[in-house]
Amino acid sequence: MRLSRCGLLLLAVTSAASISAHPQTHSPRTPAAKPPWKRYCSPEADFCFKYPSTWSILGEIFAGNGVVVAPPQKQDRALWNAITVAMVVPSPKGDEEPLGLDGVIEQAESGLRERGQDFETEQRQQRTVDKKPAQLLKVRYHENATDRDWVEEMAFIDGPDGEIYSVALKCAPENLTKLDPIFARVLSSWTLPEPEPPANTGDEDVPQKPAAPPKRPSSAQSPAPN
Repeated sequence: MRLSRCGLLLLAVTSAASISAHPQTHSPRTPAAKPPWKRYCSPEADFCFKYPSTWSILGEIFAGNGVVVAPPQKQDRALWNAITVAMVVPSPKGDEEPLGLDGVIEQAESGLRERGQDFETEQRQQRTVDKKPAQLLKVRYHENATDRDWVEEMAFIDGPDGEIYSVALKCAPENLTKLDPIFARVLSSWTLPEPEPPANTGDEDVPQKPAAPPKRPSSAQSPAPN
């Protein structure tokens, strides 16, 4: 059956009147639960961190001392936004002097300048990550190899034995607003395992009984009368 334009209009008005005459109560929508995050622990470098469950591990780097995670993307892998978590400097051996956070940042800035142009340091500040000293470096540059502008946020963490760890975001400038909160959460989840307590050798000191208080001297007797 074909309805005329007037009939369609009347049907719409009738439907609206019916909804007004019989109001419906709608329960408030429950916000969709955010997917849980995954936890990754490096078998070589011992650090652990969390990342979004919708992201994927792209592979290990630094001979298994680091890993790269990234969200799904369609462009060439060289253009992907990604977060890298790694131990970038091992513990010094023998008489080697620890490189320290300042030395690592100087090397990082030098390497980035060699890879691109229009290099600019936007931020550098002291941080604390997992109760350990850290520094945050944020830079922008144009990479010659990909002919693309990049933003990198790198947190360098001072390990307990002179080693240096890094949590770094590399992304296109237009994606920074979306990815920066994720980088901050990944960084806050980064941790090293707690040291195990020393094993019980069985030679624990037996608690000694407290020494008895000294006896009070007896009161002096009065001299006998003559």
